[in-house]
Amino acid sequence: MYVVQKLPNSIDETLTLLASEGYVADRPMATLTYLSLTLNRPIFLEGEAGVGKTELAKVIAKGLGRELIRLQCYEGLDTASSVYEWNFAAQMLAMRNGAEDADIYSEKYLIKRALLQAVEAHDSGPPVLLIDEIDRTDAPFEAFLLEALSDFQVTVPELGVIKAPQPPIVILTSNRTREVHDALKRRCLYHWVDYPDFDREMEILAARVPEAKDALSRELVAFIHKLRAEDLFKRPGLAETLDWAKCLVALDVVALSPDVITDTIGAVLKYQDDIAKITGGPAARILDQIKQDMQTLQ
Repeated sequence: MYVVQKLPNSIDETLTLLASEGYVADRPMATLTYLSLTLNRPIFLEGEAGVGKTELAKVIAKGLGRELIRLQCYEGLDTASSVYEWNFAAQMLAMRNGAEDADIYSEKYLIKRALLQAVEAHDSGPPVLLIDEIDRTDAPFEAFLLEALSDFQVTVPELGVIKAPQPPIVILTSNRTREVHDALKRRCLYHWVDYPDFDREMEILAARVPEAKDALSRELVAFIHKLRAEDLFKRPGLAETLDWAKCLVALDVVALSPDVITDTIGAVLKYQDDIAKITGGPAARILDQIKQDMQTLQ
């Protein structure tokens, strides 16, 4: 059951909408979101993994009371996986049962995928279509998607053209594993999502993990920021900050220590080489720097 909300009428209302779902956006992000909702333009979010790109689509859907339809991209994604396919087993069964006069190419036998679902009418209003990690697909799918997003319609040859009564709210994300073609980006409002600064990450942590004590949160965020300055294969994103905070709260940790960091580093770093580079002496060094910095500020 969706509780449908009105679209925000200003950037400030957009900030409030996002904050109501625990998403602490900066003003450029809120401005882009407001313009997207007002002008029916897709959003293209690019940035490192775990910085909150996918989460924006989730909070918009929840905040507006709309259905979220997610198309998770991967190499080799095609029309059958993203738009529709026919239920061949059901069609064959109908033919075997003697339903020769039945239309086996009716909607009854159609398996609707994300893009077809997104252009259908929904009781709660136009859905939020999340096209996640578009950089994992290939150029032919980009070209197909460009056409679909231009007219917000898809074609099922046996049924004809299916056009959205109202354009869905579309958000595309990219981790920039490859460059996405300019033609697709030109159809969208573009925003680079960077790692949050210290103060905003503290705000996000307070909103998403309110049970974490302020002193622990400050140490945790400061440690994460130091890690992002290290020569790591994969720097921790905001998602790792939140995961680590939840782990530390579950363990009743009140302050970081080298032992605590060693025991829980798997919530932060996901590659053994990075873990080996940080645990032990380097972790203690970083922690000492943080404590010295905090004493200087007091």
